[in-house]
Amino acid sequence: MLFEYPGPRGLSAVQAVPNSAVVLFGEVLADVFPDRTVLGGAPFNVARHLKAFGRNPVLITRLGNDELGDEVMRTMEQSGMSTVGVQTDKSHRTGKVEVRLENGAHRFEILPARAYDYIHPVIARMAALSVHPVMSYFGTLAQRSETSNRSLRGILKISGVTRFLDVNLREPWYDKRVLRQSLEYAEIVKVNECELGVLSGMFDLNETDRNAQAAQLIRHFNIEQLLVTRGDEGAVSYDQNGAVVERPVATRSVAMVDTVGAGDAFSAVCLLGALCHWPITIIMERANDFAAAICGVRGAVPDHAEFYEPFLAAWKC
Repeated sequence: MLFEYPGPRGLSAVQAVPNSAVVLFGEVLADVFPDRTVLGGAPFNVARHLKAFGRNPVLITRLGNDELGDEVMRTMEQSGMSTVGVQTDKSHRTGKVEVRLENGAHRFEILPARAYDYIHPVIARMAALSVHPVMSYFGTLAQRSETSNRSLRGILKISGVTRFLDVNLREPWYDKRVLRQSLEYAEIVKVNECELGVLSGMFDLNETDRNAQAAQLIRHFNIEQLLVTRGDEGAVSYDQNGAVVERPVATRSVAMVDTVGAGDAFSAVCLLGALCHWPITIIMERANDFAAAICGVRGAVPDHAEFYEPFLAAWKC
């Protein structure tokens, strides 16, 4: 079951080191709306949640030498986050997403050739090794360039580290080669239902039922745990032994504001649960609850630390 398998990347390694480091690799970017700019990127969001939960996230990324990069650094320092893994690029600007309103809906354009596409392999690996991580988190967007893809491979080869892949497909910035490589490296994989269907079709798994797709993906890539999020229907966990744990979202106590960052919130609590050695049933329940709570605030990360206090008090991790 999730994070309970034996071996060098098992939970015993996580337990052995107090306040164990989690290395998170990938993009930091700004969503630029007509009326505001919001910092984001899945690795950045997940790292901020982990820090608020009292953990030790180390973000491996690259920022431009510009105002957005300065803002990211201020945000990290104000949150008490380590900046040991942050590189500065004098030639490329900080990641950006242009958001436009078209026909009543938001259109997102992820700009190419940004600083996070040029994460330096040697510097990244040295930063990761220096903190002795027990877990790593990575996605697919930052792998759109060969430079950052090579940097990630160096980090994923560090021994004794459990590898968590958060798929996060963003067209047109993914391809079959990168996805195959990522799935082959990962022990734990998180996807949403739509992404599960995309992967099943891409790798000719020939199943239409969600449970059968999950089982085939696990066998095909030797994945130890597959987490499938289903929006307001909750999430499902599948493992190599055929165990299935499904948890619905609890009845909301707050009004829906937006769903931005719900998947990142779910991932953060799954990582937290691994560090705290929660049973899979508890991990799924708490990840769902926290993701639902994030839907009650504007944006992916709350503005105030007080948001986390009820969860910290209840979970005692």
